[in-house]
Amino acid sequence: MYDVAILGSGPAGMTAAIYACRAGLSTVVVERMMPGGQMGETPEIDNYPGFESVSGFELSSKMSSQAKALGAEIKTCTVNEIDFKDLSNTVRTSGGDIVAKTVILALGASHRALGVDGEERYRGLGVSYCATCDGNFFRGRDVCVVGGGNTALEDAIYLAKICTKVYLIHRRSSFRGFETLAKQIAETENIELILDSVVECINGDERVSSVTVKNVKTDEKTELPVSGCFIAIGSVPNTELLSGKIKLTASGYIDAKEDTVTNLPGIFAAGDIREKVSYQIVTACADGAVAAHMAGVYIAETERK
Repeated sequence: MYDVAILGSGPAGMTAAIYACRAGLSTVVVERMMPGGQMGETPEIDNYPGFESVSGFELSSKMSSQAKALGAEIKTCTVNEIDFKDLSNTVRTSGGDIVAKTVILALGASHRALGVDGEERYRGLGVSYCATCDGNFFRGRDVCVVGGGNTALEDAIYLAKICTKVYLIHRRSSFRGFETLAKQIAETENIELILDSVVECINGDERVSSVTVKNVKTDEKTELPVSGCFIAIGSVPNTELLSGKIKLTASGYIDAKEDTVTNLPGIFAAGDIREKVSYQIVTACADGAVAAHMAGVYIAETERK
């Protein structure tokens, strides 16, 4: 039995592993694929303390290596079910059962879908949710990015460096993202803004060939010829396995405050799976550190009784 089982290997999960190991707690991290979560897909990070600029892949690798060096056991498998039981929680995975005194839920969030015709059909055939993962497949072509937050703006800037033209489609007349990014967008010649507009459907034959866009003010429809449609409209928390087992907010996030404590004894929530004010790498790391501390406190207090 482990002292701590950490589900998820993004910045919250890896930081939790580092702090748990340093506290002398036997620790296992369950990751589905590569470490880093959405951070690992980010081409350039320039707001993480200590790094003027670093790729998400590099920062993820450094966190993972540090956790392993401190003694964290990393298991690559899929979580199928979680049975919560005080001081004897069972995590059922594709690689076997894991039993731990405490569990830190750091499962993160997934890319939000548009929910329009053609999206599912052309997923992986021109529809993408990760510009840095798939952008190179569209080098020298025309593409579109859907969204108005920081991720959408960053994706458009990145794609503009390798694509002939980038249409940036946003349902409002102004962006939610940082002003510095919006300024950079305005200064990039091969980015064309399609504002006050939404994607109605994604078209193609075997692959994406165009998107139909509707202006929300005039109802005018336009077909944009593109080979790729990059969707960046936010995320949804990965709480499917937890529904009915743990208290969630109305938005579907785990209901846990800054102390990461949930309504279940010995269960803590860290990172993008927890509802909070700011979803950043640094706040995920903070959650991980707090969750590891709280797990240690819980074990010590419970075993003294």
